[in-house]
Amino acid sequence: MPPNPDIRASDADRDRVAGLLREHCAQGRITVDELNERLEIVYASKTLGQLQEVTADLPEEDLYELPVPESQRAAVEPVRTPGVMERHGREAWAAWAAVSTINLGIWLLLAVTGTMVYPWWIWVAGPWGVVLLVTTVLGRRR
Repeated sequence: MPPNPDIRASDADRDRVAGLLREHCAQGRITVDELNERLEIVYASKTLGQLQEVTADLPEEDLYELPVPESQRAAVEPVRTPGVMERHGREAWAAWAAVSTINLGIWLLLAVTGTMVYPWWIWVAGPWGVVLLVTTVLGRRR
């Protein structure tokens, strides 16, 4: 429910709108001259309706980027989606597993047919696996 436009604005309301205007200026939606004009209007505003008029032609703020008030934090369950590093980490481990399995399979096939060679597949799987393990462990600490 939108607030009553006739309610008197507080200093915090004016500061919030001024911060939004500065952000819109930084994103290139308004010029510095427009910012200065609007800031004069903001700090002279007496009601919430006057503050709404200053930002009426600008997009609303993204509610997902706003901090959650302390009183609502317990009720809000954060949704955790895997980050870029986690997704790419899984893909890297899957590639390692696939390549290692293929190499091990070739080695086993050679061993079964009587062409016994030393376990060369370790030189493919070993260093790559160590690098993945180190990056995974260090990546979790960040």
